[in-house]
Amino acid sequence: MYEVRFHGRGGQGAVTAAHTLAEAAFREDKDVQSFPMFGVERRGAPVAAFARIDEKEIDIKTQIYEPDMVIVLDMSLLDVVDVTDGLKEGGKVILNTAKDPSEFDFDDAEVYTVNATKIAVDNGLGTETNPIVNTAVLGAYSKVAGNVDIENVKKAIENNVPVKHDENKKAAEEAYENVIGV
Repeated sequence: MYEVRFHGRGGQGAVTAAHTLAEAAFREDKDVQSFPMFGVERRGAPVAAFARIDEKEIDIKTQIYEPDMVIVLDMSLLDVVDVTDGLKEGGKVILNTAKDPSEFDFDDAEVYTVNATKIAVDNGLGTETNPIVNTAVLGAYSKVAGNVDIENVKKAIENNVPVKHDENKKAAEEAYENVIGV
């Protein structure tokens, strides 16, 4: 079983990202789960969302405590949330930043970076002050994890993202091609 935890802020699309990832994996005949965890439910508040992917039936119904991968949509969360809490040894971290992965040290984690903010803004997904980066990070996920095909991610984007389907799919493709650390 492969478990993923998304960290974002309310309104950035972390919950939609988890759901879209689950649908993409479901398209590959995998068993999936996706669910959110909210604290204070307001725009800008820290939010976590989760996805599970497995080749066989998933019978566990709990929060994900030891993810294989953590995806951070908003770098300001590093100051307020221990995003790697429980990350499996040798787990992977994808950060939405223009910085190089070598600038981060999360113990035994493999670190990858993608400038999802620039990709989102360049594709008209939100604004510079409020970019919608969820579909871009899914492209990076597809490349880094390698367990969900980018074409299925794009198909799932069409079903889960309410507007700008082409722009969102293009953002996923660009992140897939530009994630650093692979």
